[in-house]
Amino acid sequence: MATPASAGLVACPSCDLLFDVGGMRHGEKAVCTRCGDFLTRVRDDCFLKLQSYAISGLVSLMIACAFPFLSFESSGLESIMTLPQTAQQLYDQGRPDLAFLVAGFIIVIPAAVLGLLTVLSTCIIRQRYYPWMVPVTRLVFHVQNWSMVEVFFIGVLVSLVKIAHMATVVIGISFWAYGAFALCFVASVGNLDRLQYWNELERLAGLKRAG
Repeated sequence: MATPASAGLVACPSCDLLFDVGGMRHGEKAVCTRCGDFLTRVRDDCFLKLQSYAISGLVSLMIACAFPFLSFESSGLESIMTLPQTAQQLYDQGRPDLAFLVAGFIIVIPAAVLGLLTVLSTCIIRQRYYPWMVPVTRLVFHVQNWSMVEVFFIGVLVSLVKIAHMATVVIGISFWAYGAFALCFVASVGNLDRLQYWNELERLAGLKRAG
């Protein structure tokens, strides 16, 4: 976490070149002058956007899990699949390890990330600081890399092109809801600027110590 003396300093994640970005204003973006890697982008409303996208994503995921995802019809037979059944089918076929991985990567981990981001952004918006926010934030930064939401959705889109030649495919409400969830997840992570977040967390911690 940044200290008051280093609140405006950031090291390039690729080449470790140090930059002073303390004087940046809303909408400005900093990139490394040596390798061109992204450093930070300052947004005055980043935490409000983060909260909005995270809540919208959780609502979309609940809808995606409650309604049919896809239905297939071929030779007079119809099969309806929901999102949780994507993992359930693997479990029933004797692949519990793969079932847990799929459920974790496309449902559990993304939902946990958005849930924690909702709590953290709400605390920051309300100008509240709690000691548990630091380890929880580190956890979010770590596990967000294990989410495969967009990969799964793109894979489904590619599969639909092939399946459409063999059977009649009906796209359910859950499919579109999961697509909205994927967009909200990407937008949430995209609005989570690490430097701005840690600086704000340090500022709130300082206010609590002073109070």
